[in-house]
Amino acid sequence: MADRPWLTILGLGEDGPEGLPPASRAALEAADCVIGPARHLALLPDLSAHRIEWPVPFAEGLPLILARRGTPTVALASGDPFWFGAGRVLAEALEPGEWRALPGPSTFSLAAARLGWGLERTTCLGLHAAPLTRLRPHLAPGARILALLRDGAAVDAVAELLCELGFGESSLTLCEALGGPRERVLQVRACDWTGGASHPVAVGLEIAGQGTVMTCASGREDALFASDGQMTKRPVRALALSALAPRPGERLWDIGGGSGSIAIEWLLAHHTTQATSIEPRPARAANIRANATALGVDRLQVVEGTAPEALMELPAPEVVFIGGGLSRALLDALTEQAPGARLVAHAVTLESEALLADWQATQGGELLRIELAEARPLGSRRGWAAAYPVVQYRGRL
Repeated sequence: MADRPWLTILGLGEDGPEGLPPASRAALEAADCVIGPARHLALLPDLSAHRIEWPVPFAEGLPLILARRGTPTVALASGDPFWFGAGRVLAEALEPGEWRALPGPSTFSLAAARLGWGLERTTCLGLHAAPLTRLRPHLAPGARILALLRDGAAVDAVAELLCELGFGESSLTLCEALGGPRERVLQVRACDWTGGASHPVAVGLEIAGQGTVMTCASGREDALFASDGQMTKRPVRALALSALAPRPGERLWDIGGGSGSIAIEWLLAHHTTQATSIEPRPARAANIRANATALGVDRLQVVEGTAPEALMELPAPEVVFIGGGLSRALLDALTEQAPGARLVAHAVTLESEALLADWQATQGGELLRIELAEARPLGSRRGWAAAYPVVQYRGRL
């Protein structure tokens, strides 16, 4: 641990030095070097320290920071550096005690103050470097969302996305350069947005419309997933997710991904969960990627290949789901590659049922037989149409 911090991560607002507290001003005055985006450096015209413009891509700026180690240096960031800002990346690259942070008001705080929204009841998303489809799970009438965006074109794309999904009636509040002399706040309906936003920009969204809402519980509607028919259907999927029991930070191997519905619902369970979907058919693998993107899940790893060979280089999971390709060789390989992991496997054929029954007899765990029937027309009346029964195994490797 360093005796004294040499790097100050300083949050700067659109009002420049006038909005800085004494401690932040003192850090700038004591710095030999100040590094930051061109826009931030331009807000400090009287700066006497050596200036370095942060390069693009962002990662190329880290060596420039590390080269200053031991020299009083300030890294400029927008508002609160640790809320969708550069603070986390910088802190992870340094040792404890090498840095300190002097945050300013975040864009979220400023936007909430303009709109009168309680942040504790508002979803806050940093979409300046992430797919805009991350909005999808949060779109429900009455929901309030604050989103940081990359540029004016991203505002156009948000409005277009809302309209495509049936939420064009949503209120869109444009928040430009909050806290500075160029501040502009403009409220329109998403369907009435005509463009013209400029960076730095955020939007406040109050969702309205008749679009399809993604539920919060597992077992989302089948229609949300594009599929060639190879998909774990909604009721069975809900039982599978219950057995998989996602916990924060856990990684899932989804073997025989199909449409990706299991892995996607696993990732929707918590923002820190991770998943890898293993699918041997390229067309289905492409479908999994498309479904993940459409449903706002951009952290799903898709591996084209056959298990167990495709598992060799993957990070070890806490949980494994086998939805296809079940075999004794796969179970034996998983015992070696993911020892102690929780295992949930589904079987439909008599042969795979027998395999799970034998596995449970020797390895322990639980077996559940799932038999479902759906009411369908039968002539002029209705009858029960039974689906193939599914045997579910739950245990540990």
